[in-house]
Amino acid sequence: MLKEEEQGVEYITVKKTECDKLLFEHESLKQQLAELKRLIFGQKTERFKPQEESSTIKQLSLFDLTDSAEEQVETKEITYTKTITKKPKQLPKRKALPPHLPREEEIIEPKGITPKHKKIGEEITEVLEMIPSKLYVRKIVRPKYINIETENIIVADLPSLPIPKGNAGASVLAQINVSKFVDHLPLYRQMQIFKRFGYNVSKSTIGGWFSQSTSLLTTLYKKLEESIFLNADYLQIDESPIKVQDIEKKGSLHQGYMWVIRNPIKGLVLFKYNKGRSRSVPESIFKNFNGTLQTDGYKVYQGLKTKGKISLLGCMAHARRYFDKAKDNDYKRAEHVLTEMQKLYTIERKAREHKISADTRKRYRNLYALPILNELEQWLKENQVIVKPKSSIGKAINYTINLYPNLKRYIEDGRYEIDNNMIENTIRPLALGRKNYLFAGSHDAAQAYAMMYSFFATCKINNINQYDWLFDVFSKIQNHKINKLSQLLPQNWNNTQIK
Repeated sequence: MLKEEEQGVEYITVKKTECDKLLFEHESLKQQLAELKRLIFGQKTERFKPQEESSTIKQLSLFDLTDSAEEQVETKEITYTKTITKKPKQLPKRKALPPHLPREEEIIEPKGITPKHKKIGEEITEVLEMIPSKLYVRKIVRPKYINIETENIIVADLPSLPIPKGNAGASVLAQINVSKFVDHLPLYRQMQIFKRFGYNVSKSTIGGWFSQSTSLLTTLYKKLEESIFLNADYLQIDESPIKVQDIEKKGSLHQGYMWVIRNPIKGLVLFKYNKGRSRSVPESIFKNFNGTLQTDGYKVYQGLKTKGKISLLGCMAHARRYFDKAKDNDYKRAEHVLTEMQKLYTIERKAREHKISADTRKRYRNLYALPILNELEQWLKENQVIVKPKSSIGKAINYTINLYPNLKRYIEDGRYEIDNNMIENTIRPLALGRKNYLFAGSHDAAQAYAMMYSFFATCKINNINQYDWLFDVFSKIQNHKINKLSQLLPQNWNNTQIK
C-alpha cells in the first residue's frame, strides 16, 4: 500500500513538472507572439506615458537657486470669475518663406491705368518655385601662343580637377555621393536620373566616378580619425550590421559590421568597417584610448585589453527598451520602472532646455537623479528574486541589475550622457541606406561607405550643408597643402570658403 502511495506521489510530481514546463512554454510563446505583433502592427516609438502622471515629474523644479531638495508647499483654493470674449474665427496664417532664398521679382500692373491714377501701395504674394537640376558641359578652352623669335609655345595651366584626365567635375561627384549617402539613392537610380537629363552614363563609368572620388578623401578621413581621439577622455560606440558581397562566398553575402564612434564633446563621428564583431575589433580601435567608453550591454566591451585604462559607462535607453518590451508580460512592474526612468529623463531634458554648465548638471543629477537611481536599484533587487528569470520582465530586471553600476555612472560627470541615443541617431542614415542599396559591392566599398557616412554625419552635427562642403573639398583637395588638410574637415570648414 505504501509503495502504491509513493508511486502516486511520484506520478503527481512528474505531471506537475510537466505542467509547469508547458505553462512556461505557453507564457514564452505568448510573449514572442506579442513582440511579433508589435513589430508588424505596433507603433515603432518607445515613448511611454504612465496612466497617472507622477507628481514628482509635475513638481520637479531643477533649477531653483536654493540648495535644498525639499521645499515647503502651501496650497490655497482660489475662486474667481473670468470673462471670456469670443474672438472671430481666423484662418491659419501661412508660414513666411525663408528670407535667405533668392527672389525674382515679377510686377503685374493692372489694366486701365491712366495719368489720373496714383500708386498708394502694393500687394505682395510670394510663391515657392524650383529650377530643376540640369547637366551642362564645362568647356575649358586654353589658347596656345608661340613666340615668333624663340618658337616657344605657351598655354595656360589646366584648372585643378578632382579626377585628373577625367570628365566628371566636382559638382557631379559631390551630387553622386550626397544622393547615395544622404538621400539614399543607389547608383542605378542615379543612372536613371542622368538619363532623364539627357546623358546615358554606364554602370562602370558611374561606379568609377564613385570609387575615384572616395579615394580622394582617404587622407582626410585619417585626419578625422585623429581628431576623434585627440585629447579625448569620453567616447561613445555602437555597431550595426551591413551586408557585403564577398568573392570568397559565392551565392551568399557576408555579414560585416559598421563600428560607429562618437565624440560628444567635439561633435565628431567616425564609422569604421570590419568584417567581424569580435572583441579584437574594439581592442584595435581603442588600443591607445584612455578614458570613459559609453556602450550597450554587448559582452565584448567587458575587460578590453588595451594600452590605456578604459572604464565603461552604460546606456539607460537599452535597459529601458527591455522594460518597454516587457509591458505585455508584466505591465505593473514594467510601468513602475518606466515611470522611474521617465523621471531621470525629465531631469536631463530640463538640463538641456536651460543649457546649464557641466558642473551644474552634475550637481543637480546628484541632488535629484541619485535618490531615484538608488530607490530603483533597491526595487530591482527585491523583485529579481520574485519574477521568473526567463520571463520577459525577468530578463529586463537581470539585464539592468548586471549593468547597474555602469548605468549609474553618468551622474559622475556633467559631460556624460544618460544614454547612447545620439550615436543611434547617427546610425539611422546607414539603416535607411541598407534598405535601398541592400549591400556593399566589396569590403573595400564598405570601408568607402564608412568614410562617407563619417563625413556626412559630422556635417549634420555641425549644421554644415553636405553638398556645399563636399563640392568645395573636391574643388580644392588636389592642390591643398597636406599640412593644412585639417582645414577641410567639416568641423573646421565654413561656407564662406566656397568660391
